[in-house]
Amino acid sequence: RAKGCCEYCRNPAKLVGPFSIDHIQPKSRSGIDHPDNLAFACLICNRNKYNLTEAIDVLTNSLAPLFNPRKQLWREHFRRDDSYTFVIGVTPTGRATVDSLQLNRIETVTLRAILFNYGEHPPED
Repeated sequence: RAKGCCEYCRNPAKLVGPFSIDHIQPKSRSGIDHPDNLAFACLICNRNKYNLTEAIDVLTNSLAPLFNPRKQLWREHFRRDDSYTFVIGVTPTGRATVDSLQLNRIETVTLRAILFNYGEHPPED
């Protein structure tokens, strides 16, 4: 399902491993070990998400649910800037996820730029 990429930041597993399995609804919040509750995530996104299910949308200053890759489409909540290096949240969920998971951390932005120059970025949505 993940096509070899983190389901949050979209980093390729072959270049930034190891990856882990994220519980979208954390086990500490009654989440279960079922495929509909699991996402393929890089360690940094998984660590930043921790047991969060919602975060503040920086535009509205309101609580918004985090992106759920089992129930939502990435392209409905996120866009890429013109350089294809920065992820932009276009919904409350997208903005809350970009901010709380730090989807534009420097090492990820740098990797996207390098991959774009080699025709390996962006991944298919």
